[in-house]
Amino acid sequence: MGSVSCQQMRQLEELAFREGETPESLMEIAGRGLARAIIRRNPTPGMAVACIGKGNNGGDALVALRYLRDAGWSVSVRSGYQFSELGKLPQKKWEELKKSGEVFFDFDEEKWLEGRKNEEALLLLDGLLGIGASGPLRSPLREESAWMNKMRIDLGAEVVAMDAPSGLNADTGEVYEGGVIADVTLTVGVPKVGLLMPSATPVTGAMEVVPLKALPVPNDDSPSLVDAVFLKSFLRRRPHDFHKGNAGRVGIWAGSPGMWGAAVLCAQGAVRSGAGLVTVFVYDEHYPLLASMMPPEVMVRPVRTLKEIRKFKLDAMAMGPGIGASEGQSHKKWFSLLKHLDCPMVLDADALNRLAGVSLVKYLRENHVLTPHPGEMARLFPEGEHLGRLEKVRAFTEHYPGTTLLLKGAHSLIAQRGEPLAVNGSGHSGMACGGQGDVLTGVIAGLLAQGYSSMESASLGAWLCGRAAELAVSRGGQSVESLSAGDVPHFLGMAYRDIWNA
Repeated sequence: MGSVSCQQMRQLEELAFREGETPESLMEIAGRGLARAIIRRNPTPGMAVACIGKGNNGGDALVALRYLRDAGWSVSVRSGYQFSELGKLPQKKWEELKKSGEVFFDFDEEKWLEGRKNEEALLLLDGLLGIGASGPLRSPLREESAWMNKMRIDLGAEVVAMDAPSGLNADTGEVYEGGVIADVTLTVGVPKVGLLMPSATPVTGAMEVVPLKALPVPNDDSPSLVDAVFLKSFLRRRPHDFHKGNAGRVGIWAGSPGMWGAAVLCAQGAVRSGAGLVTVFVYDEHYPLLASMMPPEVMVRPVRTLKEIRKFKLDAMAMGPGIGASEGQSHKKWFSLLKHLDCPMVLDADALNRLAGVSLVKYLRENHVLTPHPGEMARLFPEGEHLGRLEKVRAFTEHYPGTTLLLKGAHSLIAQRGEPLAVNGSGHSGMACGGQGDVLTGVIAGLLAQGYSSMESASLGAWLCGRAAELAVSRGGQSVESLSAGDVPHFLGMAYRDIWNA
């Protein structure tokens, strides 16, 4: 699974045309897929407004409106152009939309607010420009973009980009002044490489592909977008005779006085990821407190020394969340445990901070997954200080071949030498709160224990946690401001179902 430039996308379309597709047939398939993705993300119908330009991108949005209206949505169209100025296909789709049912033109936000029912959602479909455009938006598109951005702030509208946000260079990721800020980008057929650039992050929001069979995603070394379609290619269905031993045994070394919540969140993530057995290890003196905090599904094992952990049969280990700094003999024993455990392992938080002070070559192995945030990455890999985000990730994996790196942040990056770079498409700014990394560590450990590879576990874990955070807002009554890390495990099941439904 990979990504394409705009020129490569045009070549894929030309190939599809030679094999019998037409621009109109692709527009119909794309519009239906866009509507399906919107409905899946917004199960309660609201008001959808297509803001369109002259080209076929606007035609895609008009087709999507037709399917949304059939699903119970109210629909409206805005355009800075006269009908006669539109391309032939958008004109045809406009006429079909009018003939097929009620549609409002020149959306009036004040009238909509007066008649709004039960906090009805307002969706704005960005169909202003296609991926071939570059440079700052010109009038009247500039004014339409400004209106969309204003509605996003003033009315809490959700902006959905059709293929790519207008005002973003889909080849380079450059963001032009006055462009659309999307909350969700539904890229048609194949991810465009510019969407995966760090510079594009502020305007793309969550990202997913609307697949078109006529436009196959290339299987090459280009960066990949981690979304439900990508993950469905390797997510496994469990056989009927599956048992907890098949689902794997996860060990966790996390938490310390004042930070026991990190161990709880990590354990919750491992349980909800599907792990068969989850065991949290703790020193004898802290056992009574931590055992009382743990979910009933989690085993808590007291140990006198870290060496005792080595006698347990584990399929994966999570280490680091909330363990704090250590010195002297305790420090040495932790590194001894790290060196002697040969199972797949997730290293996060204070485990990474401890590693920052030693030779990584001595301790890192091919079955290790590291999950630093930017600050931890700076301490872990100071030689990458002057590199950009993508370059830093690639340089690290070249230095430490086999080790999998998940650099957290908006659109987390997942990398391993010899594998295409993966960019996570899920999540939102509500995840900027303590404990999210603890949940992620547990989820990845649970996936490793189930037999997924390091790259698969890191990619699937990042997406599941991001999508669960989205669902906590869209289905769970939270907002991006109120979301907590403890909300995420409760929606992991719904996130899994999203993959199977893709």
